[in-house]
Amino acid sequence: MGSNLEPVPVTSQKHDPAWRHCQMFKNGERVQLKCIYCGKIFKGGGIHRIKEHLAGQKGNASTCLRVQPDVRLLMQESLNGVVMKKRKKKKLAEEVVSTCNEVAALTDSCGLNTEVDLLPIAEALEPTSNLFLIRDEGGNGRKKKRRIRKASSSNNNAMVLAINQSKRVNNHVHMAVARFLLDARVPLDAVNSVYFQPMIDMIASQGADVAGPSYHDLRSWVLKASVQEVRNDIDQCSSTWARSGCSVLVDEWITGKGKTLLNFFVYCLEGTMFLRSVDASSLINSMDSLYELLKEVVEEVGVRHVLQVVTSNEERYVLAGKRLTDAYPTLFWTPCAAQSIDLMLEDIKKLEWIDTIIEQAKSISRFIYNNNILLNMMRKFTFGVDLVDLGVTRSATDFLTLSRMVNIKHNLQSMVTSVEWMESPYSKKPAGFAVLNYISNQSFWSTCSLITRLTDPILRLLRIVCGEERPAMAYVFAGVYRAKETIKKELVNKKDYLVYWNIIDHRWESLQRHPLHVAGFYLNPKFFYTTEEDVHLNIRSLVYDCIEKLVPDPKIQDKIVKETTSYHNSAGDFGRKMAVRARDTLFPAEWWSTYGGGCPNLARLAIRILSQTSGLIRSNPRRIPFEEMHETRNCIEHQRLNDLAFVQYNLWLRQRKNMEPDCMDTISHDKMELVHNWVSKTELSLEDMESSDWMTVDPPWGSIAPLGPLVDDIEALGAGFDDFEIFGGPKDSEEEIGEETTVNE
Repeated sequence: MGSNLEPVPVTSQKHDPAWRHCQMFKNGERVQLKCIYCGKIFKGGGIHRIKEHLAGQKGNASTCLRVQPDVRLLMQESLNGVVMKKRKKKKLAEEVVSTCNEVAALTDSCGLNTEVDLLPIAEALEPTSNLFLIRDEGGNGRKKKRRIRKASSSNNNAMVLAINQSKRVNNHVHMAVARFLLDARVPLDAVNSVYFQPMIDMIASQGADVAGPSYHDLRSWVLKASVQEVRNDIDQCSSTWARSGCSVLVDEWITGKGKTLLNFFVYCLEGTMFLRSVDASSLINSMDSLYELLKEVVEEVGVRHVLQVVTSNEERYVLAGKRLTDAYPTLFWTPCAAQSIDLMLEDIKKLEWIDTIIEQAKSISRFIYNNNILLNMMRKFTFGVDLVDLGVTRSATDFLTLSRMVNIKHNLQSMVTSVEWMESPYSKKPAGFAVLNYISNQSFWSTCSLITRLTDPILRLLRIVCGEERPAMAYVFAGVYRAKETIKKELVNKKDYLVYWNIIDHRWESLQRHPLHVAGFYLNPKFFYTTEEDVHLNIRSLVYDCIEKLVPDPKIQDKIVKETTSYHNSAGDFGRKMAVRARDTLFPAEWWSTYGGGCPNLARLAIRILSQTSGLIRSNPRRIPFEEMHETRNCIEHQRLNDLAFVQYNLWLRQRKNMEPDCMDTISHDKMELVHNWVSKTELSLEDMESSDWMTVDPPWGSIAPLGPLVDDIEALGAGFDDFEIFGGPKDSEEEIGEETTVNE
């Protein structure tokens, strides 16, 4: 500290909480602030920069590494409050300008110039609003009721009235919507539909006296128009099949009444489309009937367009798929990759030491999620981030939640060492002491961290396969390689990592030599040009299988093989600097479309292969009338319900692809199937019910910013594939490790 700095006391007029955590000095005429924790001196920026420094928030200041967790939390909450106030003020100002312009335009068009009396301002504005605070002559800041004449401030009056009425109307609208949803027993998450707000906007745009559609309107011409609208979308998508090809997806679904339904979809670059649903209860165990049904759907879509039929891996589909490929030599049968990956996670979860840790983590979660005080406390210390992280399956949810807990470990540790926790009566219960013991145990966290590192690449691969943002075929082979590579690097000892490799190989057996997956890896330039030539030779035979099957013309086959030389040597447009840069930025199919002009036959094949998925849709939307449709024996109503399911499923698929996922409360009943072991007790006692109050639970914010930047799943695959043990598999080493590595069915 320089001797020319003169300490300055912080006066009581300075109300910002950050003033209590810094010292103020004067250097001549300049004021400087010093952090009392790390001693850093700020020569400008004022108290806001100190607050950013203490909160650890990116801005104009470095992060204080010595500040106490509760102080950091206080500063972050203070900063968040400032941001929200600025946003509200900006939004209100925009509404003001918009309303003023509308009122001015209306006034001019009507030729109004008379004086207008409106509501007093004090009654029109919220108590917290200071935009139009009218001070009395003494300047004491009290709001005064005053009538304002249009000649001087008509725009302000109209704006204030509009804001006041808008708020009143919104409350009435919200209650009207709620009464409808509650009376009609429509689930409340219906408001998350991307079509909900457009409906509100359309009604509002029509002004007063809008009549809603009748029951018979919805069942007749409205439904018919909706069917036609969806069919037009599908026709538009099907026009791309000739160039990019498509995949037929077959999803088996058991209803609550035990019926077996088969839902048929078509996947292409434009997205996934629902074709139809079939009650297969009477034919599912007949290989002949199942084959005929698959054949019928393939012919409906068009044999020349279909590259593969994707089903689950049950024996009946294996047999029907083989017969289908015999009948149509130009298409593949492919077992669902998502199912195989999920089974890998299931098998890993059954390992004793992993199962023990997951059960301990679940006990922490159940204790927190069954009490509103503890749940609010947890969300406060994690800045709104929920402890449970939802995956597409139960096993994925288990490992994702374990990873989430590792990421918020320090937040949880701050919580159980805080005054709030220690003063809570729940912390003194046996379950509370157990939670404290786990969260404070370094061995528990180091084991959780190891499990997270082992399973992270498998979880990423599952998201790639289940996602629709990018076709998965170009990434599946690389994803399995990266999972085995990560496990090998983590465990080092061959006897240890072969346990997990055998699990992967056992579940991936029917897919690891699948020509489409290998060709997807081979034709992805991001991977191809960073892989050893010997690896190319090892997998090239499967690529040739793909060429022979998908391209029946021998002359074109020969041209494709010849053109692969240019691809290998990065010749022509493949070697342009633009093409080299684009290997990492363009989707593989786009890369071939852009730079494959010199090899047109190979490019056409590459685009078709790289445009395919490798997994089924793993979840069925609720409330689509499949069971009702298949139960009705009236031909007219059956057809109507069939069309209704057709429209609803395709709207859900479109929304699923385009909608940003909203923050979903983990304890919502809608997600209970995935998370019940994390948030549900075996049974609820009267004491549990009396000590919980849902009205006081703070909703999750859904922000994961405190967890650090997200790494894109495909970017995480990286480049470089040269471990021959991974490509060859540990076939000769199973005897070394004995029975402990055997995977149970």
